[in-house]
Amino acid sequence: MSTKEQNEQKFPNWQELPGGGRRYWLDVLGRSGWRARYVKEVDVQEGTRRFYQEIYDERGQLVEVHDKYPVDLGHQKV
Repeated sequence: MSTKEQNEQKFPNWQELPGGGRRYWLDVLGRSGWRARYVKEVDVQEGTRRFYQEIYDERGQLVEVHDKYPVDLGHQKV
């Protein structure tokens, strides 16, 4: 299990969730104008509840979500 400090180092952005958990995220820019956002949602003990990737096109619109944890569901078009 990661600690709050470890998550804050890996993910420069976060917000508090109802119930005491947090949502962390990291944006990665692609060469062709697309952006990937890696999102980690944790409970109050910093245990991972969900980890997924969001893909945004060059206009900033969400086009795909790839759930990776707890079950890898593959890419899902929005």
